[in-house]
Amino acid sequence: MCAQLQSLILGLAAKKVLIVYAHQSTGSFNAAAKDAAVEVLAGQGCTVAVSDLYAMKFKATATAEDITGEVKNADHFRYAEETKLAWEEGKLCAEITEEQRKLTEADLIIFQFPMYWFTVPAIMKGWIDRVLTLGYAYSQEKRYSQGIFKDKKAMLSFTTGSHESMFSADGINGDMNVTLWPLQVLNQNIASTRH
Repeated sequence: MCAQLQSLILGLAAKKVLIVYAHQSTGSFNAAAKDAAVEVLAGQGCTVAVSDLYAMKFKATATAEDITGEVKNADHFRYAEETKLAWEEGKLCAEITEEQRKLTEADLIIFQFPMYWFTVPAIMKGWIDRVLTLGYAYSQEKRYSQGIFKDKKAMLSFTTGSHESMFSADGINGDMNVTLWPLQVLNQNIASTRH
């Protein structure tokens, strides 16, 4: 990971990094990877912010509570549409607006997590669902290389708890590239280049 980080840093002008970190144990390999990334990045002159989702007790569920004030249609609540309106009107809750601020300021976003059942932990999925709101992070017209974050870089750094051979085309868990496809698409929505 350190070599990949250094090559990413060379292409960054402002060098602001956000690490979205999801692991409950400070003694985990994920914690060590996060700490190493912070050390390497800071050593290269980067400003690093870490959103430690478990330490923050980040709410994983996307609900009407994410909006301050009244919602447009309480009887038929539709999260994407309601949070788009709330974002436009400055009525998203503080937890979401703070994460959106960090994301907006970052040139590089690193997602650090253990893979649980072939995807991110629920708390990180909640971060994705709640922070990357319609309007703020994407629109029908602006996605992927044309998206709002087209000049940002994004990186997945994760552990699996399985041997590498288990994530091969012939392995019991299947090809890692296929497993990661939804997360790679997310990274494409955030960043113009996958790493």
